[in-house]
Amino acid sequence: MTSEPHSADDAPERARQTQRASHAVPEALLDVKNLTVEYMTEFNVVRAVRDISFTVRRGEVFALVGESGCGKTTAALALVGLIPPPARVRSNGVWFSGVALDRMSRRQLDAIRGDRISMIFQQPHASLNPVHAIGDQIAEVLEVHRKTKAATARDKAIDLLDRVGIPGASKRARAYPHELSGGMAQRVMIAMAIALGPDLLIADEPTTALDVTIQAQILDLLRDLSADSGTAVILITHDLGVVAEMADQVAVMYAGQIVEQASVNAVFDDPFHPYTAGLIAATPTVTDRPDRLAAIPGRVPEMTSDVEGCPFEPRCGRRSEWSIEHVRTPPVTSPLPGHFVRCWLYAEELSD
Repeated sequence: MTSEPHSADDAPERARQTQRASHAVPEALLDVKNLTVEYMTEFNVVRAVRDISFTVRRGEVFALVGESGCGKTTAALALVGLIPPPARVRSNGVWFSGVALDRMSRRQLDAIRGDRISMIFQQPHASLNPVHAIGDQIAEVLEVHRKTKAATARDKAIDLLDRVGIPGASKRARAYPHELSGGMAQRVMIAMAIALGPDLLIADEPTTALDVTIQAQILDLLRDLSADSGTAVILITHDLGVVAEMADQVAVMYAGQIVEQASVNAVFDDPFHPYTAGLIAATPTVTDRPDRLAAIPGRVPEMTSDVEGCPFEPRCGRRSEWSIEHVRTPPVTSPLPGHFVRCWLYAEELSD
């Protein structure tokens, strides 16, 4: 991997180079059906996630991509029961290895979180305890979930720090979070997340605010983890360069909905939804002139409103191609096998 900035121009080629070849389709690890998350306020209801469905298979990297505020992080937190009241989470099932996560008690979820399902949050320094050495924090994961003896857990913590590329791991294990750079702190979070060999790792903007060289190293770590241990990764990001380099499957979110879902090759080579095409076109490249950057006109609709019809319609450059009479949300259709899109352009074609 190079340390050069990502660009949209080379995204399809990167995707082709990094797509894993597999003759057998891996079994489903996580199956999400019609997930909705609503925040109840004094005056209205904020619909942060609206009726999304997707499947993550063992060993694959599944990217949730979209603009800030589109519902990516909220959806991921809802999967593992980390959305507190006054939010309301509804679904027709969230299945993990055949077990219904949405029907588990808080105690049952606590046993799975950090063990079979781990999460890397956006700001590593905010997730680490400032008054405990990092080695002790990693060791605690092993002591709590595996009942590992303290000395053994300490040795394992040092091994994990070494595995994620922290130099002088034995000495660094005695360091406190404030003594670490952003890249080091993120490596510590990854070490903690992989300590128990999780089946699923949720990585929420794992390279935000890191320089491009450290970003490349973090992505290498995540890719190696998935390839070596078969851990599935849900990668939450707004960076299409990261998606092209890392993902096997991509789900594009807009205004709380998944508007397109397909393999990374299909999304970059032939995007169906006008929003997806707009995102790819708007990604700056090193050759772009500052006065010629593409942009999607308009703005995202208020999440407090009941959107009638397609939420992207006011910003869509192709709205003249379909009937403006539609007053309901377009259904999810599959114009090609394995490629799903929520758009009247394709729903109308299929109904002809």
